[in-house]
Amino acid sequence: MNSRPAISIIIPTLNEANGLGDLLDHLNAVMNRQLIMEIIIVDGGSIDKTVSIAKKYACKTLHSEKGRAKQMNHGAMRSKGHILYFLHADTYPPKNFDLLILQSITNGFQAGCFRMEFDTKNPVLRFFAYLSRINHALCRGGDQSLFISKDAFFSQGGFNEDYLIYEDTEFIRRLYRKLNFKIIPENVITSARKYREKGWLKVQYHFGMIHLKNYLGAKPNELYRYYKKYFLT
Repeated sequence: MNSRPAISIIIPTLNEANGLGDLLDHLNAVMNRQLIMEIIIVDGGSIDKTVSIAKKYACKTLHSEKGRAKQMNHGAMRSKGHILYFLHADTYPPKNFDLLILQSITNGFQAGCFRMEFDTKNPVLRFFAYLSRINHALCRGGDQSLFISKDAFFSQGGFNEDYLIYEDTEFIRRLYRKLNFKIIPENVITSARKYREKGWLKVQYHFGMIHLKNYLGAKPNELYRYYKKYFLT
């Protein structure tokens, strides 16, 4: 076994059959197998072929209650790597992402993420993606993918399972208060599918409202009610 810390990639899924195989093909093409200990798919109850696709690619496949915070915590509990890398099923990391993560951890950063690009040329979304290069908690989100040492993850309490949405942002803001946080100057490419489905102006407005509500002290269930009203109906 390689003596360097190994990485566990943790991907929460719910009905991701349309894109999961493409992501796993991409990971197999760009990752260093000496650095990646495992790819963990944590499924929240898919009714499509997500689980069978994960097993086809020989991923460690776990089942959890629905909810990304619960799923990611469950994956972390069952992981074997020294470093955890939380990746959305529609986000593609760059070549050498694993080496860049390892270098960041070795250089004293306990957590971090990548810059982000959307898979669209929409100028407004390109502008918001550009903000991901700024090292401030307000510019963070789960689509940028989060890496963190396992020790730091558990010492900071992991994801707050009260949050059915906004769990990434809530956790990262806690990390900013306690840890050195690194923004790796390479881009992950994330899907703009929600913007294409719902309309970029509508999605950006409602995400902005969710940020504002959180800033004003809204509880996790209030944030989810708002999200459910405008995104799940």
